[in-house]
Amino acid sequence: MAFGLRTNALAPAGLIVDRVKVEAEAIEVCARSPAAIARCPHCSSPARRIHSRYVRHVADLPFGGRPVRLHLTARRFVCEQARCPRRIFGEPFAGVLGHVARRVERLEAVVHHLGLALGGRPGAGLARRLMLPVSNDTLLRVVRRRTMRPDGPLRVVGVDDWAFRRNCRYGSIVVDLERRRPVALLPDREIATVAAWLGDHSGVAVVARDRGGGYGEAAARALPNAVQIADRWHLMENASAAFLDAVRAAMTPIRRALGATRIDPKLLTAAERLQYEGYQRRARADEAVLGMAREGLSIKAIARRTALARGTVRRILRGEHADAFRTRQSSLDAWLPVLDAEWTEGCANGAELWRRLRRRGFQGSLRVVTEWATRRRRSEAKDLRQLQRAPSAKTIAKAMTIERDQLTKGDAILVASIEAAAPELAQARFLLDRFHAMVRRNAAQELDPWIADASSSLLGSFTRGVIRDRAAVRAALVEPWSNGQTEGQITKLKLIKRQMYGRAKLDLLEARLIGAE
Repeated sequence: MAFGLRTNALAPAGLIVDRVKVEAEAIEVCARSPAAIARCPHCSSPARRIHSRYVRHVADLPFGGRPVRLHLTARRFVCEQARCPRRIFGEPFAGVLGHVARRVERLEAVVHHLGLALGGRPGAGLARRLMLPVSNDTLLRVVRRRTMRPDGPLRVVGVDDWAFRRNCRYGSIVVDLERRRPVALLPDREIATVAAWLGDHSGVAVVARDRGGGYGEAAARALPNAVQIADRWHLMENASAAFLDAVRAAMTPIRRALGATRIDPKLLTAAERLQYEGYQRRARADEAVLGMAREGLSIKAIARRTALARGTVRRILRGEHADAFRTRQSSLDAWLPVLDAEWTEGCANGAELWRRLRRRGFQGSLRVVTEWATRRRRSEAKDLRQLQRAPSAKTIAKAMTIERDQLTKGDAILVASIEAAAPELAQARFLLDRFHAMVRRNAAQELDPWIADASSSLLGSFTRGVIRDRAAVRAALVEPWSNGQTEGQITKLKLIKRQMYGRAKLDLLEARLIGAE
């Protein structure tokens, strides 16, 4: 069955095709507008008098594997309104072609989406295969030009930072929490930059932010009457971090309670000996830093003298460098009862123990099993208490914050021993549970009693931060907004940065994130 092709199908809707010329390399289409009148762009009055005609040469979507060249006959009209300063104007082609465009609107939309999806050079490569005459610079210009800026009034926004390059350069993202879409990317996270942007949007009534002081100060400076909301996830994470610091500070009584205060280097394996030697070097450096701090030197001066980073010096002064061994979850933990049974039956060879575990489904390495056998063999000749070592602070904090009915018997005994040796740590754990429950239930009425109970505890530093930010913390327990949407948009922004190979400028990132039509 034969099908006929209408010539009007080769041109955008609303045009009349006068002639089509098919060549080996391209298709030329001559078209014109059927309208008898045109409206003046200055006074909007209808004009019928034609002054002259000219031809616009524009590109259209390809057809049959060939590019299409559209020769559009345009008319110049005379505006007959006596008071209009515009006497002659060119014929507009609304919805078909822009004022000075070289591509029809439907082709421009395809070019725009190619630029958004692929960027400049990859998009230009695909465009050549699709018979679209655009370059990589053209794709980027179209993306920049067609960026859609949200024009609705902003009332509730979320602000957070994002990394151009981690630990080196950061920017800020602003998200409209009501419409669930980003509205701006700022080049840095300085207080002045954020305050200037918020000052230009005086209608913002609610600002959700993290617990860093910079964004709070910027919001207070630009919008003193706006409600600030501290992010609930950051509240819970900061409370857990404060409890971890409390565990680190209490490691000395914890080791004493677990009988792990003595370490005999002769009884350590090779890997443990390397860790212990590193711990001794860190301990000497820690003692030097603490001695300088007792002499009254500032953190910056200590860092200059010791060639340590200021963050490292700050962690030492907080007591966060106290673990001799960086204990981690081992693949052997679940197989310890099997190993004990095999050892009791007389198998004391590490390689043979590993082979027997492999037959039962063990996926760990031979080294893990042989080190366990070496430690067990030495423990039979020495006092077992000399080989014991306290778990890391993170392991202890995790065991203490898990629900008691979900602990194993060994972890329950460990937690009970620690709480008996450090009752202040047990109180801090109780206060942490109260704070987490308060945030989950949005119980704002419990905030003041909790502050009164926690001010003199091991969570005192975190409590003082809550007191300084009391209004934003209370709003987090009352208001329905949070910065969760902002974190999700940052995740999307990271994906876009990777797609652009990290080379996109701020305006292109903003166009890709915000301006997609």
